[in-house]
Amino acid sequence: MAGEYPSYLALLRTGELAARAEAAAARLARCTLCPRACGVDRRGDARGFCRTGRRAVVSSAVPHLGEEPPISGRRGSGTIFFTHCNLACMFCQNYEISHMGQGEEADREELAGLMLALQERGCHNINLVTPSHVAPQILEALVTAAERGLRLPLVWNSGGYDGLETLALLDGIVDIYMPDMKYGRNEDAARLSNAADYTDRAREALRAMHRQVGDLVLDDDGVAVRGVLVRHLVLPGHAAGTGACLEFLAAELSTGIGLSLMSQYRPAFRAREEPALARALTPREYGEARARADALGFTCMFVQELESAEDWVPDFENEDPFKRWRGGGK
Repeated sequence: MAGEYPSYLALLRTGELAARAEAAAARLARCTLCPRACGVDRRGDARGFCRTGRRAVVSSAVPHLGEEPPISGRRGSGTIFFTHCNLACMFCQNYEISHMGQGEEADREELAGLMLALQERGCHNINLVTPSHVAPQILEALVTAAERGLRLPLVWNSGGYDGLETLALLDGIVDIYMPDMKYGRNEDAARLSNAADYTDRAREALRAMHRQVGDLVLDDDGVAVRGVLVRHLVLPGHAAGTGACLEFLAAELSTGIGLSLMSQYRPAFRAREEPALARALTPREYGEARARADALGFTCMFVQELESAEDWVPDFENEDPFKRWRGGGK
């Protein structure tokens, strides 16, 4: 693959990486990092929709073997779960951290240390989960970590509700984008995630991501080194507009992106307040989603067994949410 890998190393040497981090941090003064554009002074530790001030809040930082195969590989993905979120999904599968605020603040040095520790443990990448509201904190820590020897690619594992100006700051820094495409219709996003413009903004963001890094590229061991891998959680009652999501991805991105069609939905958090979401996904519903993706011609698709939905959900009551997947039980 042409060019230096991971991409941010070239920007580190020229000083551009530090300049990007500084530019991102400046935007905290009147926060417009994501489409919410709350405008609060997070440099002064004010809190907007994401409830996060100057420091990032981290729930856990562990190797994860349960991601899509190109992300986890054989040694695991170095997963850093950030607390809080710029969405408010009433069915959130990780509600303990996104809604309940489970986690501890981490400064620049601490966050850089987490990245380096995951590299030391042999992980294939640094997997930034729910990063959209803490992009400046991530970039600041990345400068420190890269100066100290970090050489792993970054996975931007977001809900898809990312701001275009923030993504521009990430251009040439993030090698692998793994966003959600949650909804094919704005009205569903408004009702279920309190984000009335989600579909429009996510489509813009995914186009920008694909322009930056292109289709999914794997190395000889089947591990992702660059590109876009989009996740879509199929919801019961067709509540996610799955068909519209898949059609957009095929027509406006590429059938060569990675597509993760997820069946792991369970009625979590406040899901039972919405009649369509108060039950599990049926085999027929998931089968229809798979058939539509097949018909559209996606060439790199990952699927889940419907009967194992509970097994895919992290246990955030445990210091290591994925301990059971390593044979350690609860």
